[in-house]
Amino acid sequence: MRVTSFYPVIGTSRLAESHDFYTRLFGFETTFEADWYVSLRLPGAQPYELALLDYAHPTVPEAYRAPVRGLLLNFEVEDVDAEWERLVGGEGLRPELDLRTEDFGQRHFIVADPNGVLIDVITPTEPSAEFAAQYLTE
Repeated sequence: MRVTSFYPVIGTSRLAESHDFYTRLFGFETTFEADWYVSLRLPGAQPYELALLDYAHPTVPEAYRAPVRGLLLNFEVEDVDAEWERLVGGEGLRPELDLRTEDFGQRHFIVADPNGVLIDVITPTEPSAEFAAQYLTE
C-alpha cells in the first residue's frame, strides 16, 4: 500500500464550535467547508490535516454514528511554556493536566476541545536515564 495522505476525522455534533477552536487557537486553515464536514490544514513545511464530520451524517455507517470518544491529539511545539500562557492564561482554556515535565522526555499540558478530544501540547525534553534506554535508535 502506498499512502498518499493520512489524517484524523473527528465525529462531532459541535461542528461550528470545533471549526473555530482549531482555526482560531491552533492555526488550521479551512480547505473545504460544508454544513456536515470541514477539512482543515495546518500550513508549513510539513502540512498537517484534520477533518471534522457531523457524526450523524449518512456517509458514516449507521452502527458507528456516535460522537468521538477516547481520542488524544499530540501537538509538538517549540515552546510549551509560551503555549500554556497563550491557551490557558490568555484564552482561558481549562487544563485537564497542568504543565509539567515528565521523566519520559516531554514537558506538556493537556486541554480539551469542544468535543472532549484531549489536546496534549508537548515540547520534547531530555528523558531520564531510565527512559532514555527505552528509546529505539534508527
